[in-house]
Amino acid sequence: MRDPNIGEILIQSDDLQRRVADIGAEISRDYEGREILLVCVLKGAVLFVADLMRELTIPCQVDFMAVSSYGSATRSSGVVRILKDLDKPIEGQHVLIVEDIIDSGLTLQYLLRNLRSRNPASLEVCSLLTKPSRREVDLPIRYTGFELPDRYAVGYGLDLAQRYRNLPYVAALTAAAVAAAD
Repeated sequence: MRDPNIGEILIQSDDLQRRVADIGAEISRDYEGREILLVCVLKGAVLFVADLMRELTIPCQVDFMAVSSYGSATRSSGVVRILKDLDKPIEGQHVLIVEDIIDSGLTLQYLLRNLRSRNPASLEVCSLLTKPSRREVDLPIRYTGFELPDRYAVGYGLDLAQRYRNLPYVAALTAAAVAAAD
C-alpha cells in the first residue's frame, strides 16, 4: 500500500534512468580527454551521482559537500551553512557540481561563489531537477534532467525530514503532508 502522503508521481523510474544515461553521455562527450571531479551535494544527490558516475565513459573522481538552508523545514531559511566541506583542494581541476534539485537557486549561488574562489580549471552545474518558477537568481546550469512544477517533490534522493529518499521515482507530496511539515 502506498503512503497516503504521496500524491502524483511526477517522474517514473524508467524515465529517470533514461535521462541520467543521456546526461552521462553528454558529459562524457563534453569532457572527452579530461578527468572531472563530481562534487555531490549531500544528501539529496547521492542516488543521482551514483547512477550518473556509472554512465560516464571518462575518468572521474567524486567528493561530497553538505550544505543546508532548509534544516527539516519545507522552505529555505535563506542562510546557507557548509556542514561538510570537500576533502581535497580543487585548484586546477574540472569540477562539476551535482545537485538533486534547484529551487530558489540561493544555495547553489553560494556554492558556486565558494567553489570559484578555490580556482578550479572549470566549474559547471548538473542538476537532475529544477523548478524555474521558483528561481530567485539567474544561474548557469549546464546539464538539467527535468523541470518540475511548483510542488514539493520527494523520491530518488529528495526528502521531507529525511523520509522518502529511497523511492525509485519522483512524486509530489500531498498538500496535507506539506502543511503538516510546516
